[in-house]
Amino acid sequence: MPRSGPQYYPAASQTYWYEDNYEATAMEINAACLHTTEGTTIPTYADSQGRKGASAPNLTAVPDFGAKRLRWHQHFRIDSSARALANRYGGVETNTLNVAQAELVGTCDPATHAKWTKAGIQHIYWPEAPDWALRDVAEFLAWLHSEHGVPLSGPARWPAYPSSYSNGAGQRMTSAQWSSFKGVCGHMHVPENDHGDPGAIDFDELLALARAALNLPTPPKTTPPPATPVPAFPGRKYFALGQSNKYVTQLGKQLVKRGYGRYYSVGPGPKWSESDRRAVAAFQRAQKWTGADADGYPGPETWRRLFA
Repeated sequence: MPRSGPQYYPAASQTYWYEDNYEATAMEINAACLHTTEGTTIPTYADSQGRKGASAPNLTAVPDFGAKRLRWHQHFRIDSSARALANRYGGVETNTLNVAQAELVGTCDPATHAKWTKAGIQHIYWPEAPDWALRDVAEFLAWLHSEHGVPLSGPARWPAYPSSYSNGAGQRMTSAQWSSFKGVCGHMHVPENDHGDPGAIDFDELLALARAALNLPTPPKTTPPPATPVPAFPGRKYFALGQSNKYVTQLGKQLVKRGYGRYYSVGPGPKWSESDRRAVAAFQRAQKWTGADADGYPGPETWRRLFA
């Protein structure tokens, strides 16, 4: 497939260039994916064998706090498949499905942000990114739109980390949605991936800044539909060995909806089973719970988060 349009972002250097070392599929991008590195410097992107660049995106943006700007480094051409997304064998394509990937150095994890702040480590916490950082990301998105036709639109839900991890907030696309997606998304939206980055980045502001950079009109804001109320938790007694009731079915259907259907060979149904328990436990682990908090038996907080 021929690559059309400029392949090198003008603001980026090629100091860390990896495409010469790895096979890259040629494609015509129509989407962009934003990641956060969860670090303070440009990663080596090395794999378990120490090969640098083995999990690199197309570009990395490193904050220059003194100059109040992002320093961009390009690793692969824009219309070349990068390597930063998980891609299961036999599943939907991710890295090669027409997406340019950009890693933003910094964190989306409030716990990491608190730790680094306490230690005096200068960093960007992307949910509260400074104006200059959002401006530079928006300029990159504007360039992708003008030069490669990537739509300045994307998913409505950008939940905060850690609820975004492993589809804990139900934001991840299905395989069919991903295959037809065009626009800007986050790592947390891509199927077959567990990561929750870039968390609650101000996506609306990014799009507004990108449109402003291109002198495009800002579309009118649409009022989101009202949130579906969380059903009342019926009680722990309904979720135990030997129990069969409508609440088990309700729980199972919601687990499937949130991406945990792989634990069911048939069902879900009204009879509490080990499949239900394993699916609940996986959801609880996605909330970063451990031990007795991730035993697979739903309590009020598990129920609230699952149906939120």
